[in-house]
Amino acid sequence: MKKLNLTQAKELVETLKTSYPDATCSLDFSTPFEMVVSVMLSAQCTDERVNKTTPAIFAKYKTPEDFANIELSTLETLIHPCGFYKNKAKNIKACATKIVNDFHGEVPKTMEELLTLPGVGRKSANVILLEAFGIANGIAVDTHAKRISNRIGLSKETDPEKIEQDLLKLFPKETLKDINHLLVWHGRNTCDARKPHCDTCHIKHFCDTYSTSHE
Repeated sequence: MKKLNLTQAKELVETLKTSYPDATCSLDFSTPFEMVVSVMLSAQCTDERVNKTTPAIFAKYKTPEDFANIELSTLETLIHPCGFYKNKAKNIKACATKIVNDFHGEVPKTMEELLTLPGVGRKSANVILLEAFGIANGIAVDTHAKRISNRIGLSKETDPEKIEQDLLKLFPKETLKDINHLLVWHGRNTCDARKPHCDTCHIKHFCDTYSTSHE
């Protein structure tokens, strides 16, 4: 596994920032709870599809109380385009209810509390903390971050939480707010799952897979 030193880790981040100067969260939201709903809907669904689905929902249902009181069948119909709508609707309604009952209607701001919400795992919690509250204490390891970490050699683990711990040892805290976005954008635009575009990759000199294939 590649062991970057501090200088190299910072260089990798800065190179990606130069490559993707507009890298931000792709989900549209205006309140922390809208972020929670959008993240839950984005599971196994594109952010583009979520952004097309949520405006009509958020125009009518705005608070955790609204979602706690919505009929489950109504919510299922509204989020149907995002797939897995029965399970997502159940989790969104249960999540809203817990926020109302246990957190005075406010989305909690700690990892520990977010993980008590139905349908919210560590990856989602990292996204919510960063996007809704500007708190970057972890790295959201999605399919892009997992793939890139394994290909480059930043982690040999397959479990997202273990990959996150490996990444947190490599990258300084001040880079975490950028890493979350940059790995997603690099995965979408360059390090494709089926056919990575190594010829145009600006961080290939860090990559174990590229080095091995060009020995």
